[in-house]
Amino acid sequence: MKTHRISPAVLVLLWACTPSDAPKSAEAAESTAAAPAASTAAASTTAPAAQLDASRGKEIGMVYEAYLSPWQEGDEESATPSSTPSQFRSTTASLTRAQREAAGHTAHGQLRFTRDLSRAYVDVQIKGVDLANVNMFHIHCGRPGILGPIVVDFSQATNLKDNLADGNFSVELTDDVIVKTARSGEGAIGVATMGCVIPSPSLGSNTPLKYSTIAGLARLAHDGELYFNLHTTGQSYYGDIRGQLQPAGN
Repeated sequence: MKTHRISPAVLVLLWACTPSDAPKSAEAAESTAAAPAASTAAASTTAPAAQLDASRGKEIGMVYEAYLSPWQEGDEESATPSSTPSQFRSTTASLTRAQREAAGHTAHGQLRFTRDLSRAYVDVQIKGVDLANVNMFHIHCGRPGILGPIVVDFSQATNLKDNLADGNFSVELTDDVIVKTARSGEGAIGVATMGCVIPSPSLGSNTPLKYSTIAGLARLAHDGELYFNLHTTGQSYYGDIRGQLQPAGN
């Protein structure tokens, strides 16, 4: 009887055709079964503890800034509506926006909030404007091009003339300033122009509420709904220079 020898080439071919799902050894099966368990253990690792420090609440957190210019004002002073109350009308000669730009009317301001939203700090540097003619300085709520109501009347927090004397204005804001501003309006015009209405209803209230906290001011700033407006005797209705507040550095 002849013995048939299998050539090396045939052996290689048979090995290559061996099914990949051939039974595995017991050790290999145990290793494969243990892999998911190891992954699950790694995924359930406890997260590191939060690093909490309540004392940091007084540090500065969110910062917004504005570059004020005549061109952010909604229109020329000559377009003041005839129905405008006397307290919002110019009493001296007005300049066009182009004339004010040529005269160098500009400013840079910041609005900084503490992390606990108990305080806000305003700093504004004003250039080119005759500060003797400044009669009002506010933070309004409203989007670009809109004449919005006043949420912060700086005269409720400081002596406007003294603070502006050197062109560098600084003031600390608290909830009290916002409340005073909202309550300072008299008659229907005052009610409509002083204080910003909160769009969300409040439990137990049947009348619209107005923002009364620094936290609310921060919400308006976050939504892009705040702007500085510096008014003068010649630019009392629209204002002399205006700047929409946006996150600092943008």
